Amino acid sequence: MAAIRRPLALAAAIATTATTAALCLPTTATAAPAAGAAAPKLELKNGTLDWGVKESFRKYVKGMALGDITTADGARQAPDNGPFTFTGGTGTYDMSTHAVATTFKGSVRFTSKAHGFDIELADLKVATKGRTGAITADVTAAGRTQDDVALASLDLSGVRPGSGTGGAMTFAKIPVKLTAKGAEAFNGMYKEGQELDPATLSVTAASKPGKPEEPGKPGKPGKPAEPGKPGTGSGSGSGSNSGSGHDSGSGSPNTPATHGTSDKKRTNGSSSSSSSSAGSPAAASDKIVDGTLDWGVKKSFRDYVTGPIAHGKAELAGGAATSAAGYRFPKGHGTFDGATSALTAEFNGSVRFTGHEGALDLKFSNLKVKATGTKGTLVADVSAKSRATGKVTNTAGMALADLKVPSGALVAKNGVVTLKNVPATLTAAGSKAFESMYQPGQALDPVTATVSVDPNAQLPAGNTGSGSEPGSGSGSSGASGSGAASFSSGAGTVGGTGGGSLAATGASTPAGALAGVAAGLIVAGGAATYAVRRRATR
Repeated sequence: MAAIRRPLALAAAIATTATTAALCLPTTATAAPAAGAAAPKLELKNGTLDWGVKESFRKYVKGMALGDITTADGARQAPDNGPFTFTGGTGTYDMSTHAVATTFKGSVRFTSKAHGFDIELADLKVATKGRTGAITADVTAAGRTQDDVALASLDLSGVRPGSGTGGAMTFAKIPVKLTAKGAEAFNGMYKEGQELDPATLSVTAASKPGKPEEPGKPGKPGKPAEPGKPGTGSGSGSGSNSGSGHDSGSGSPNTPATHGTSDKKRTNGSSSSSSSSAGSPAAASDKIVDGTLDWGVKKSFRDYVTGPIAHGKAELAGGAATSAAGYRFPKGHGTFDGATSALTAEFNGSVRFTGHEGALDLKFSNLKVKATGTKGTLVADVSAKSRATGKVTNTAGMALADLKVPSGALVAKNGVVTLKNVPATLTAAGSKAFESMYQPGQALDPVTATVSVDPNAQLPAGNTGSGSEPGSGSGSSGASGSGAASFSSGAGTVGGTGGGSLAATGASTPAGALAGVAAGLIVAGGAATYAVRRRATR
């Protein structure tokens, strides 16, 4: 670490407290400034901030919005729609308050003629104090510019510094969250506190801190007194410090139940119906009497459709209703073969998503679950409208999602077969239905299917509603008239998720300061300058 110490030597006040903070790195200690004297500031240069804003937003812009992302004035974007790097960072590290302030060159502009938005972020700044920090930027949207908008907050409590080229100090993957002002700038597309891409900051000391006043020379020590003569005698003793402690208890650990004997209270007894004992395979080729399918498609997509971006709604028909999982499709019918653990269950009802004044129109109907053993498929009739051409394509029996069925789940218990919260991932065909808003293999909402193979069996109750998705009305987003720049234009708004991420819907880190800066941040609790870089994929 000697290479880091030399260019980043800091005051003793920083060095002596570095071991107590989260961003502990050794620094060369110098004497503290004299009382009443202002602590020197460390000039910072050649800073870079790697930050992607939000990966899902980038995917939305380049995907569903059919837009463009342009960097300028020294900023650049990584290949394959990656994060951005803002360069030429300059600033200071205050050795008395341990605060870092850095300004970066470059801008990034998001545009979409199809969705009517033009947004630019420029003059990005990172400021830290203690365990916290912020990213600010000049935001231009709908032709208006608002300076120094505090877009995001930084959490530096768990960030540790590393070394870079030329004696640079780097802070990677700083957690970043959207602020209230940032949420306003995004016109409600994201909520306050929602996670953004992590940031990565790199800074280099431009010069060493000013030399503090030389402390006074210490006086000469007094002559030590002669030691007393030792006494004579002998002494012996022995002692032991022994003990034992234990924490004992009796009891048998929970033993996983074996299929077929998992619920003795429920299996004891008999039934005159065609259902088998709880946990036992049903007779081959039992006809499904009734059933329900609970599936929400993808929460972030629902939020996107009904939010301020698409200004759309979700319409249910054919008996489908809203549920805790999103939507419930009723009247299951089909077959279940207990001998081969095979299920084919089809459900009534449909859900239709519309938005962007009719440009978005996607419908799923006649949903079907096909499963054998531990593998399954969610099938649906799909009607999808191309946003580019307006052409509607109808596909019957599309394999929409792959299902990962838990081992042993395909058994009838008291005449009911239940697949609960089965993980679902998008297929290649399903990705095309979403016009590549989501990629193959991306997680969708889990699937819960419950079917009865016994006329006397009871399906579990569930809370359902009816009609359109709650909150999917056509009311205004309420983001206009504030005077603050928002990510909207006269032609439309870019907004829109309630709880899900935009990218999913439309779909490092605050570096803190150099070694000395790191120690100072540690003193204050681990603050670091904010830099952004998105490495994780959603």
